[in-house]
Amino acid sequence: MTIDRRAFLAALGVGGALAVTGATAGGIARGVAPVFPAYGGRRTGGFAAPEPPDWSALKARLDGRLLLPADQGYDVARLGFNELYDDQLPAAVARCNSAADVRICLDAARGHGVPIAARSGGHSYLGYSVPNDGLVLDLRPMAGVRVRSDGTVRVGAGARLIEVYAALAQAGRLMPAGSCPTVGIGGLALGGGIGVLTRKYGLTCDRLVSAQVVTADSRVLTASECSEPDLYWALRGGGGGNFGVVTEFTFSTEPAPALTVFALRFPAAAAASVIGAWQGWVADAPPELWSNCVVSGGAAPTARVGGCHVGTADELNPLLDRLIAAAGTQPTSRSVQGKSYLDTMKYMAGCANDTIAQCHPTSEGGRLPRAAFVAVSRVLTAPLDAQGVVQLMVGRTGMDLLLDSMGGAVSRLAPDATAFPHRSALATAQIYASTTPAGKQAATAAVDAVRDGLEALGAGGAYVNYIDENLPDWGTAYYGENLPRLKSVSRRYDPDQVFAFPQSVARA
Repeated sequence: MTIDRRAFLAALGVGGALAVTGATAGGIARGVAPVFPAYGGRRTGGFAAPEPPDWSALKARLDGRLLLPADQGYDVARLGFNELYDDQLPAAVARCNSAADVRICLDAARGHGVPIAARSGGHSYLGYSVPNDGLVLDLRPMAGVRVRSDGTVRVGAGARLIEVYAALAQAGRLMPAGSCPTVGIGGLALGGGIGVLTRKYGLTCDRLVSAQVVTADSRVLTASECSEPDLYWALRGGGGGNFGVVTEFTFSTEPAPALTVFALRFPAAAAASVIGAWQGWVADAPPELWSNCVVSGGAAPTARVGGCHVGTADELNPLLDRLIAAAGTQPTSRSVQGKSYLDTMKYMAGCANDTIAQCHPTSEGGRLPRAAFVAVSRVLTAPLDAQGVVQLMVGRTGMDLLLDSMGGAVSRLAPDATAFPHRSALATAQIYASTTPAGKQAATAAVDAVRDGLEALGAGGAYVNYIDENLPDWGTAYYGENLPRLKSVSRRYDPDQVFAFPQSVARA
């Protein structure tokens, strides 16, 4: 079975599933050689480009494998998730087996003017994890997941979410994260980590106990509350690829209770009333309830509501009745199903009836499901005019607006407690459009128009894991008042901007 991004979205909108890769960065390595401001390390300003790294020497030193363009397997290894960026050709892809391999790669590439990007899952919305002419540090071989007796879990930065969920479920534990099964844990956690258990258990980054990080100068550090505390703060929501290469995470977990998933579909004529009712409903909902509202564009936009409840169907149904009463219209369909933790995550990913192997192909020689899309975001701090939202989606066939509820455990922390600033948000909004390379320009203009329309209605800010190349004042939008401190951390741990990329903290 093929699971594409549209299938993920169709399964209740799958809020929080779409995340950037384990390092959303492609950075220009800098050292004693001349520095080139153009992304990609190309010749600029009349300076001669520095000599490229000695790839043969690097290949001989690695425990893992280095793939060059002429090597078998390169054409697959270079690909990210978003097909719109398939024309990006890295100079080399290093399949790193350990932090030592990462250190060796940094030592070999530093000062040679090539972009360096770590890649966990490859889901960077803008393809930043596959930089042109650069070195990709593919962390996928570091995918181990080990649940420990104290309730913490150690996760290699290359692990995909479905692997994390399967290991946790086997141990009777859970942690909050996204829904897309092939997203890498690295990018999701470093950017915040919004998902279907967010309101009850917090963001993925809120569960981070410690992280093993290889810094730009090839040091291997442990970032935690007691060790490198500024770096630890920045890694919890500061975005992938900004401060170093995380090779392993330790997260706290919780016992896995019974869960209930639900889906409500409403007539097209009721879209505005459903959107308005949903916003008030989730604001007052208990933290056990997470929900999204998915508005699909077209001549007559439609709205559907789905989500997950930590508890039983008997506890959930009265809450759904309250939403329906507020909307003033009956749904055309109503589904409520009790599920285990693992089955819930598979259901939200659109592969509820498949085995884990079908939902998550494990063959590294094959190609994982991919998609071509453009997506951007905004953050709701208060309810928006529902009719105005509907009008933004009129005529937008093939586009979805996903409103994912926040609040609950997310709001219990102050905006500066971690780098993730949107603690008081009512919901996040993701605008998503499937497209083709030929249609990219039109799709980008369309999602940007809806994004700007949402801002005019009162939704500002943005979520860094939905990284947006045309977002005005993107540094402030992603990080709010946390940006100055993040820039300070970046200067301390990467003073030469080895990991800089077009929307890195250093360039905000």
